[in-house]
Amino acid sequence: MRNSRKTILALCLCAAAAFATPSFAQAVQPGVPDKASPAPTAKPIKPKSAEKSAATQLLDINAATEAELRALKGVGDVRAANIIKNRPYKGKDELVQKNIIPPAVYAGIKDKIIAKQQ
Repeated sequence: MRNSRKTILALCLCAAAAFATPSFAQAVQPGVPDKASPAPTAKPIKPKSAEKSAATQLLDINAATEAELRALKGVGDVRAANIIKNRPYKGKDELVQKNIIPPAVYAGIKDKIIAKQQ
């Protein structure tokens, strides 16, 4: 009886090992080396000057003049004056939070402004 329990236990362990999937499987390599996929090529490096020029085009709402603010779409004399009156801003989204400009106007200018900390 003792041998049969050991035999059953051994069979169960072998079956479990046979049906278990390996957790650290490697990728399958192609069988024919002639038809292997080409080596990955390095991506071209983009010049950083384009990123810097985009950042310099942003209008700082904490330092902009009234004329610069009026040049933004949807910002007229009254809104530009209110922006200046309620300075400083921790973030550009405070324009909507403080009800200085409506969300629709903010959606149109949010990519053109920034609130730099001094």
